[in-house]
Amino acid sequence: MTPSPIDRFGRWWPALAAVAAAFMLAAAHAFETFGHYPPCELCLKQRDVYWAILWVGLGLAIATRLRPAWLRAACAVLALLFLAECALAAYHAGVEWKWWPGPSTCTGAGVKEVTAADMTALLSGKPQHIVQCDVAAWRFLGLSMAGWNALAALKWTAISTFYAVRSPHHD
Repeated sequence: MTPSPIDRFGRWWPALAAVAAAFMLAAAHAFETFGHYPPCELCLKQRDVYWAILWVGLGLAIATRLRPAWLRAACAVLALLFLAECALAAYHAGVEWKWWPGPSTCTGAGVKEVTAADMTALLSGKPQHIVQCDVAAWRFLGLSMAGWNALAALKWTAISTFYAVRSPHHD
């Protein structure tokens, strides 16, 4: 029996999940480089999760080609990673909307340890700007980058979960 297009797509989901993570990292870098939107502490943590998804996805893509029976477990692992990304992005969006407090280190409530490099930059007159986690630098259709990231990660969580449940059993 020939596998359906959905099943054929599912066989490649670990690799496609890695591509999705790479795309999100590239988009974040583009916003930073070309849009001049420097990341805050929570933005950088979201990137860390995407880096994990990228590398885990690549590893799982290789593993599931060698052991197709691992596809369900691989998709379940990816679903958990994307769910973590979704939760972190939703938390960040909530901080931006002032629904709950953010980390004191990037919402102006805390004191950061000052390094010698910080003092040198300050004494040289170099402008100092700390990116606040509770201020959305950009919004589109009412959602910040963190909000859009939460929706994208939710979509990829759903796809990963679908393939974790749907993937055929292999002997």
